[in-house]
Amino acid sequence: MLMFALIYALLTVIMFATGMGTPVFFALLAFLIVLAQYMIGPKIVEKTMRVRYVSESEAPKLHSIVNDLAMRANIQKPKIGISEMPIANAFAFGKSKKDSRVCITRTLLNRLNEKELRAVLGHEISHIKHKDIVAITTLSVIPMICYFVYISFFWSSFGRRRSGGAIGIAFAAFLTYLLTNMLVLYASRIREYYADQGSVELTNDAPALASALYRITMEDARADRRTLKQVEGMKAFFASDPSTSRKDLTDLRQADLNMDGHLDKYEVEAFAKESTVTAAGRLMEIFSSHPNIVKRIKRLHAISA
Repeated sequence: MLMFALIYALLTVIMFATGMGTPVFFALLAFLIVLAQYMIGPKIVEKTMRVRYVSESEAPKLHSIVNDLAMRANIQKPKIGISEMPIANAFAFGKSKKDSRVCITRTLLNRLNEKELRAVLGHEISHIKHKDIVAITTLSVIPMICYFVYISFFWSSFGRRRSGGAIGIAFAAFLTYLLTNMLVLYASRIREYYADQGSVELTNDAPALASALYRITMEDARADRRTLKQVEGMKAFFASDPSTSRKDLTDLRQADLNMDGHLDKYEVEAFAKESTVTAAGRLMEIFSSHPNIVKRIKRLHAISA
């Protein structure tokens, strides 16, 4: 509500100062953008991630786990899909709880043990329960509007012989875009923490989720850079940010004391107590849609302690 109030106030001042439009116009624009995202968003995700929905006979274990978690979360069982994109991740999307879908890439499905699979699916089920997709989509409209205003006034300043007023408005809109985008990223990170907590509440197994995040990081660190670029626009949906996987793996590898590719309760506890978040890691987190991986593991341990 605060973000929408700030952007509406900014646009009101701009429009009345220039006489080029009214706040109603931009409110309508925001509504149309939200509506378009709402209507076609799932199709874009399905096409980008090459999702194929699977029946219970095709993937009985997957259906059994999702059905159990959905019942525990007191939500309708979502559609279940497998993504053929060659990365390791899981994601949830849809227009509403009733239209929700949970997907996992085949790569990750083949890498996780059953406890890790339950944990990561619990994370995605929690996103659906908390209505995170709708919330983040709605908030994301605000930076979009600011960027639209910035582009409009920046280019219009050329046609007005470099109008100082237009350039000033463009600059103000760009700063507002940066600020609101940072707030959206912050909101996204908060939702990831809540989804992690929701997974622990559903499975009572925080180490399993920590281990699943480690497996995801290991696989995505090996992924082709071109593949990662293809899914760049989807990373806010994922359980973990693939674009930071190589750095995250450097931080997490020390947690795997027996080097078996998984994390147990003892390893998670030792890592949570001994690891520290670097200043560089804290700075990079500000520009990420997901929490710093070390902070995330520490929080998972704190939840289960």
